[in-house]
Amino acid sequence: MTLCETRELKRGIGTRQLSMIAIGGAIGTGLFFASGGAIAQAGPGGAMLAYATMGVAVYFMMQSLGEMATQLPIPGSFEAYAERFVDPSLGFAVGWNYWFSWAITLAAELVAGALIVQFWFPHSNSTLWAMGFFGVLLALNLLSVRAYAEAEYWFAGIKVVTVIIFLAAGALMITGMIGDHNIGFQNWTLSDAKTGTHAPFVGGLTSALAVFLVAGFSFQGTEGVGLAAAETADPSNNVPKAIKTVFWRILLFYIGSIFVVGTLISYTDPNLLNGNESHIAFSPFTMVFQQLPRFGYYAANLMNAVILSSVLSCGNSSMYVASRMLYAMAHSNKAPKMFGTLNRRGVPVAALLATGAVSALAFFSTAVGEHKIYQIFYNASSLSGFIIWLGIAVCHLRFRKAWVAQGRSLDDLKFKSKFFPFGPWLAVVLFLAVLFGANIGVFQTPVFSWFDFVTGYLMIPVIVGLYLGHKYWNKTRLVPLKDCNFNMD
Repeated sequence: MTLCETRELKRGIGTRQLSMIAIGGAIGTGLFFASGGAIAQAGPGGAMLAYATMGVAVYFMMQSLGEMATQLPIPGSFEAYAERFVDPSLGFAVGWNYWFSWAITLAAELVAGALIVQFWFPHSNSTLWAMGFFGVLLALNLLSVRAYAEAEYWFAGIKVVTVIIFLAAGALMITGMIGDHNIGFQNWTLSDAKTGTHAPFVGGLTSALAVFLVAGFSFQGTEGVGLAAAETADPSNNVPKAIKTVFWRILLFYIGSIFVVGTLISYTDPNLLNGNESHIAFSPFTMVFQQLPRFGYYAANLMNAVILSSVLSCGNSSMYVASRMLYAMAHSNKAPKMFGTLNRRGVPVAALLATGAVSALAFFSTAVGEHKIYQIFYNASSLSGFIIWLGIAVCHLRFRKAWVAQGRSLDDLKFKSKFFPFGPWLAVVLFLAVLFGANIGVFQTPVFSWFDFVTGYLMIPVIVGLYLGHKYWNKTRLVPLKDCNFNMD
């Protein structure tokens, strides 16, 4: 009997931990850091439109995932669903794409952490900071899943409290109750004479579409609840509870934060991520707290520290979900068997190290430029994330068809998604529109850039190549509805 067969993942994630992981799973770099770039690129109105639209799509996608994960809380989650309900080749492509997406996201978090530290140490070496953060995250992930869940519970709690305080302070500043009494809403009607752009929608539809990628990067992590279901105690009750928090989290935290930042900070501010490359990019949250009277300096420093802890938390989650996906693929013969081994604490060490090897790309940030490599990472990660979400919606459509085709009653589902089939179909349309339209700006520039074109669209032919290559090699076919597997084993 092999090591893979004698050791299994442990159900060490409890109710309160999964709920907080669901709440804080998507609160990280995308909100605290990349949102500034979204406002700089598309203006406050364009950024809010992009985040709101993505919020709706992600809500429907999570409803779909919740139905499947509650019924089948198995390792691999949507990778396994793609194999069972669509095509084994789709499962192969989705699994590897998801692993790569989160490995790249971890790299982006490491670069973001190094950028955030520049608030205190503007002339420090970013590569050394990224390497230090990487060492800390690897050590955390080598602990048991219970230790990971407990750490994420407290990290997520800090993020949630911070965002609530930020929204409250921002509302007081906008209304003039604290700080500058003349703030108002002038940043929503601001004009930039140098570029000829006007708020609230800067750059029109093209810029708004590009910001959809930033919004997608921000929301990535919500689907991690599906993977965590395999290590969750009593998933039939705990997974639906976690899923139901998604919509209100998106509505309050993301839309509210974008509104506050867009109102208090001009989209032309050179310290926003997409502002001026000659300036240090700060988190817009830190920039808002700097405006507080008397306590601005201390509040900004505290906010920056919280954001740094948040980035490390997201990096910790990135390493967790990527390693669990690689582990699951090893057990379904889609990855080398070595990645399916566990240590005595139930941790897939080989899968963790493989994920870290890809994330080490962050160490080259000083050679390429921190701002540029961060944008490359979140662009690649966002495209991969949209492909995963598209796959989840497609899997749910097939899941329901197979459930009915096998004579099962919808009343027997442990959790039923809302707005079916409208929800998953709308998600499919929106995700396809973003995949092909978000980087359309590369065709509208005076000088065509192959670099921008490749980084903007590379993931699409990669996922198609993985699917077709596996299909050609293994001669797979679409799984008949009557043969779809609803068993837990």
